[in-house]
Amino acid sequence: MIEVRAHLGDGRTEITVAGHEEHAAGGRVCAAVSAIAQTALLGLQMVAEQYPDLVSVEITEE
Repeated sequence: MIEVRAHLGDGRTEITVAGHEEHAAGGRVCAAVSAIAQTALLGLQMVAEQYPDLVSVEITEE
């Protein structure tokens, strides 16, 4: 099961994506969710590069 959780409020948006699909769809659903999440992150990075005084993106790896 892939879980996407969004917390909205007070000028904040927090999105968490976790989990993995069961083998029913052969990995297509997991790949689609990953692609969408990574594309959003890359887009935010590009905005941060264009407007470094206005936007900061911090990525940490565990």
